[in-house]
Amino acid sequence: MDDHIAEAIGRPDLVRLDDGLVCLRFETMKVVSALAAVEHLLGTGRVRPGDTLLDSSSGIYAYALALACHRYGMRCHIVGSTTVDHTLRTQLAVLGAHLEQMEPSASLKLDQSRRVARVREILRDNPGYHWMRQYHDDIHYLGYRAIAERVAGEVDGPLTVVGGVGSGASTGALATYLRERSPDVALAGVQPFGSVTFRSEAVSDPDIIIAGIGSSIPFGNVDHTLYDTIHWVGFTAALAGSVDLLRRHAVFAGLSTGAAYLAARWERRHDDARTVLFIAADTGHRYVDSVFARHRDAPPADSLSPRQVSTLDDLALPWSRMRWARSPVDRIVSGTTGWAGT
Repeated sequence: MDDHIAEAIGRPDLVRLDDGLVCLRFETMKVVSALAAVEHLLGTGRVRPGDTLLDSSSGIYAYALALACHRYGMRCHIVGSTTVDHTLRTQLAVLGAHLEQMEPSASLKLDQSRRVARVREILRDNPGYHWMRQYHDDIHYLGYRAIAERVAGEVDGPLTVVGGVGSGASTGALATYLRERSPDVALAGVQPFGSVTFRSEAVSDPDIIIAGIGSSIPFGNVDHTLYDTIHWVGFTAALAGSVDLLRRHAVFAGLSTGAAYLAARWERRHDDARTVLFIAADTGHRYVDSVFARHRDAPPADSLSPRQVSTLDDLALPWSRMRWARSPVDRIVSGTTGWAGT
């Protein structure tokens, strides 16, 4: 029996959707990393019960940190993106978290930069607060070890993991821990166009930058040398994936999951010797109006395939794929967006 609801929320489901295609489905994925991070900080004496934990969030991590603080008797202060919705604001308030939400801005890049600046102001005025640094502190890897052990115990044979890159913690940690047992585990990261993480900032998506799996600033927790392949997926393709996942498999999940599912199906079709596991980071509830209400506009998932590219100059909507080959990001030629690797 669990001692707190956060433990139940953080426990994922492993669902076999098709031959060789497995979904690692979370209700709210970042609860796993937030719980383990706070437990580690308490255990090592870096924080004490009653201290205030501070971070910036576009939404999911805010809820996760609020739950972890509730579980361990901590105070929670969130500098939230303009994208934090009414439902989450209400939950945070009732959980006792303090939310400062950014006013609407011209771009997500500006929103992100303003949030970081505000965090630094808060720390200047409150030096006793602890900045969780979800994007840069690798303590957020820790919670995924138990999940990797479960995957290794239940999924047989060669494995490919597919998931949104985001902060780098979930896909990076799963690949790291799984490769301790099986070095041949492959990792395919999913990115939106316009994200700096894997240098697609020159290609803008006119519909949306998929929140949570890309970034407008570099993240320290992203280890580029872990990734074998990168898929850049635009809104239209991710919409198709989300709708197909619900229609075909009855899995109601968010837009980043739709993008990961689309990429996972492609990886499975083109290497049927490997089981492909993709990460469903959250449920689809906050995407009802922006995604699922548009289900009639979604192109058939079977009609889509990625543009295969060998240089970032060739990236194009709605979906591109490149062999990354576990290379550092500085292998990309500065200023030309050309690929310097082999």
